[in-house]
Amino acid sequence: MPIAIVILVILALAALALFATVNRRRATTGTLSRETRARDASAPAAAAAEPGTEIEAAGRERAEDTKERLAGGVPAQRGGTAVVEWEPVDEEELGVSRRQFLNRGILTVTGFSAGMLGIGVLGFLWPTGGGGGFGGRIRAPGSLDDILAQIAADKQPLYVPEAKSYLQAYPSSALDAARKAYPPSIVTGMEQGVTALYQRCVHLGCRVPWCHSSQWFECPCHGSKYNAVGEKKDGPAPRGLDRFAVIVEGGGVTIDTSTVFQGPPIGTDTTKQPQEGPSCI
Repeated sequence: MPIAIVILVILALAALALFATVNRRRATTGTLSRETRARDASAPAAAAAEPGTEIEAAGRERAEDTKERLAGGVPAQRGGTAVVEWEPVDEEELGVSRRQFLNRGILTVTGFSAGMLGIGVLGFLWPTGGGGGFGGRIRAPGSLDDILAQIAADKQPLYVPEAKSYLQAYPSSALDAARKAYPPSIVTGMEQGVTALYQRCVHLGCRVPWCHSSQWFECPCHGSKYNAVGEKKDGPAPRGLDRFAVIVEGGGVTIDTSTVFQGPPIGTDTTKQPQEGPSCI
């Protein structure tokens, strides 16, 4: 599971970055920026309004105006007002500073990335044994009788690409030997006349094709050879072909690819089938 470990490490780093960003935001939230503190320190203190100043006179004028309106009279005329010079609004007064905006943006992106990565990890690690693809139970096309008839007519196993395996007929005359060499889950399918062989060569994983002339499976990568039911006959392979359990229900054939059963050891030869013609490799 090296890929899963790498993904978990990346998730841990993302969580650490998220934690550091949150702490930094907490440390800066509610504090004045350096520029604001410097501007406040350099600004002269506002002088208190003294009696008789323009501010007090303007206040009395507004008060008189309000009294006239409430009494139904004509409001007093106001004096001219000076044009107020526009000053830019301080970022602190807006409630969100540039630094806070960037921190929140980083927090959002980091959280979204960590969430998507977490979904990907769950999808990678989630078991697929119950699904209909490889890793679950796959229904072979046709009934058992049709499959066996096609294998006999073509003189080759039926390849089921969804299951990455070959369905091969198993002779009833070899069942006594099969019960001694194979687990019960595999023998159950053989008793129905069929076995499912994983397409991978047990040497280095190449797909093993069927050779019509020899009536054996022959791996073109390194020369490993297996008889018609996947038992090792020649080459560097350490055992026979791995296989899957076969379930026959209602006349249909289902290949259970959730469990790979290891192939039989070297020397297993339940069918005593010789090479029937020239080799393909």
